[in-house]
Amino acid sequence: MTISGGTRRGALALVPRIEEEPGETAWFCGHCGERPPVSSAPAPYARVCSSCGLGLLLEAAADAAPDAGDAFLVLDRSLSVCAVSGGAETLLATSETEAVNQHVTALLVPAESEAQSGSLAAAVTVAAGGDGGPASVFVRPANLFGVRLRARIAHCGPPQAALLVFESVGS
Repeated sequence: MTISGGTRRGALALVPRIEEEPGETAWFCGHCGERPPVSSAPAPYARVCSSCGLGLLLEAAADAAPDAGDAFLVLDRSLSVCAVSGGAETLLATSETEAVNQHVTALLVPAESEAQSGSLAAAVTVAAGGDGGPASVFVRPANLFGVRLRARIAHCGPPQAALLVFESVGS
């Protein structure tokens, strides 16, 4: 095949997408983080946590899922807060009823003053879509200076969402 400039170029072909082997997953409560003793997806009528009775059961990669009592948020693709764990309520000095349906920036901002909020937004959007692996970002509570938190962001669901787990709660 000859291009108008006289150079020869091979034909383009689609390369099949290489699917990664799905890893081990874990179900957890969207409020208390407790992991129920189920090895497969819970029945639709059994998706409310039997431990605290407040959260829906969500699924994430086993290494990304929070442990009981961890501070975490569940965010959708539009960066709205869908769930707040009990630990995150304490950490961020808010209640779940006040935080749900708020934009994530009402609770969190990038930890660095020069940082672009795009890294947080991009990581949440990618994770909520189920693309890519876990990401890690540094954030701080929107109403508090001097606190820097490392957050791990990964995919969870159903429905598709991003799980933001605070890894460090020190200053």
